Amino acid sequence: MTYQPKSEFLRTIIARGFLADCTDLQSLDEDLLKGPVTAYIGYDATAQSLHVGHLLNIMLLRWWQKTGNRPITLMGGGTTKVGDPSFRSDERPLLGPEQIDANIAAMKQVFARYLDYGDSPTGGLMLNNAEWLDGLNYLDFLRDIGRHFSVNRMLSFESVKSRLDREQSLSFLEFNYMILQAYDFLELNRRQGCLLQMGGSDQWGNIVNGIDLTRRVLETEIYGLTTPLLTTSDGRKMGKSQGGAVWLNGDMLSPYEFWQFWRNTTDADVGRFLKLYTELPVAECDRLGALEGSEINAAKIILANEVTTLLHGADAAAAAEATAREVFEKGGAGGDLPTLTLTAEDLGDGISIVQLITRSGLAKTGKEAKRLIAENGARMNDEPLTNAGTMIDAAALATPIKLSAGKKRHALVVLAD
Repeated sequence: MTYQPKSEFLRTIIARGFLADCTDLQSLDEDLLKGPVTAYIGYDATAQSLHVGHLLNIMLLRWWQKTGNRPITLMGGGTTKVGDPSFRSDERPLLGPEQIDANIAAMKQVFARYLDYGDSPTGGLMLNNAEWLDGLNYLDFLRDIGRHFSVNRMLSFESVKSRLDREQSLSFLEFNYMILQAYDFLELNRRQGCLLQMGGSDQWGNIVNGIDLTRRVLETEIYGLTTPLLTTSDGRKMGKSQGGAVWLNGDMLSPYEFWQFWRNTTDADVGRFLKLYTELPVAECDRLGALEGSEINAAKIILANEVTTLLHGADAAAAAEATAREVFEKGGAGGDLPTLTLTAEDLGDGISIVQLITRSGLAKTGKEAKRLIAENGARMNDEPLTNAGTMIDAAALATPIKLSAGKKRHALVVLAD
């Protein structure tokens, strides 16, 4: 990079590894030096919770605000009805308005942990693009906005091209998504003076469309900035674990399980993740990331505590660490472990150990649970499980049962009073 930015925001994100591309780094830097700038990131409401894959850009918005600028979280109440086709092999399931609104309500609690939505020059805004998309007149929109888009150019974007190259269907509904996202940027510039859209590098084409549209319609220069698409050092997509998505909402993934995800970070990723997902100084992140052997485990605990504190609070992080120490160092059950509560009706005359392993989330299917037992990867109360036909009755559940899958995944099974 030849140009060396002077603004605090750009210097911070470059040092911490957030920057992939920017449409005009120098001009954006000059605008940032003049005072608060407004930027947004869009989030479609396709699920009840955001997941760890979203956390990089949530941290980016947090740094944006911490360095004296105004963030907008744009909820996709309108665009979720269409579905972003970017780099997908099939069309997203269509959600109804009630489900979309419920998803947005559930997602809001996460943003409130990272951003200040107070009434100040840098106070965050949470907007919903349904406000301007739901009332669009189709013919007027085609005439006023659609005429600025070249189908030839839209077909050249990698997100669309890759789908067509694989001869996978791309519906006309999905094809409109990039126009709607571009229109969002235009509206946010018109309504809020928003000068920057940020997002993952898979959104580059959509962001550039918004910049071009705003330049044509409003004759305004705005910017785009993207973050890298993260994979772990062993090549896995960031945010995936053995149990599926790593959700940010505590009612979908317990703070302990969230803490444990970060504690299990691969050695080679610790320094990089400390810079991206915590607010520790860069030099300290580099020092911790360079530790080796057993010392790197202390760095992983710091990573887990810092990230969990930001999302769930310091008390939840401390409880998670205490549970981990109880489970791993003392061999105990740990009161904060994920818990499966069975009723007497659930239990009946007895329930198989395979069902318990599956229902507790330690295996996705009965077949996977049986394989875990066959390969000596399952334990009950820290004793190896060798018989997939083992039945558990009320007497066995007189005290909670601790189930383990491998060395790092645990759950409690208790009988309801």
